[in-house]
Amino acid sequence: MRSFSDLLDTAVLHKGSLKKIESTLPVPASAEELQAKPNSFFLSVMSKRVFQAGLKHSMVEQRWPHFEKAFDGFDPVQAAMLSDSDIDDLMSNKDLIRHLGKMKSVRNNASMMLEVCREYGNFGTFLAQWPSDDIVGLWTYLKKVGTQLGGMSGSRFLRMAGKDTFLLTNDVVQVLKAEGVVEKVPSSQKELKATQAVFNQWAEESGRPLCQVSRIVSYTVMAEVLT
Repeated sequence: MRSFSDLLDTAVLHKGSLKKIESTLPVPASAEELQAKPNSFFLSVMSKRVFQAGLKHSMVEQRWPHFEKAFDGFDPVQAAMLSDSDIDDLMSNKDLIRHLGKMKSVRNNASMMLEVCREYGNFGTFLAQWPSDDIVGLWTYLKKVGTQLGGMSGSRFLRMAGKDTFLLTNDVVQVLKAEGVVEKVPSSQKELKATQAVFNQWAEESGRPLCQVSRIVSYTVMAEVLT
């Protein structure tokens, strides 16, 4: 398996310079920054990611102010108390994306978030304490206890919220396959743990957070999709 230094050299060759690469790298939020964010921020970001899945992201972004208004700022307490009648009213709002399953996921994920907050005080503290060297464990947790947070949605939500994570985009998976880490998109716990171990190694070698390692790895493939 190639070292991170070798991967970086390939990425620089493809992108032209280390300076260009550095200018595109994401910066994860610190533990303090995550803890300072309100629960409504996390529910809004989580819900946005759920609605983005399978849809054009720009369209969801354009309509999101209407969602913020319709869901009263995504306060988890209010969202968790939505009745079926309230959901029906939201489904009749033409300013929203009227997908019943995704609409109900807001209520379900608000309830999940409140359960987490009973133990940790707020959702940001929960995210902050989860170790990045087992980020796939957090993906699994969100998939298990959340609604519509499987596939790429859990990791995409974490990236959007500022929690350090790598992403299993097509480019990243292509590299993992070439390095003999996996044979397909990682889905089993064994495959996910093997992938985590490789990213932990690259993060240790480079001193970089997982999100930056992930993007640099993607740059070793000739593609324009950011990860």
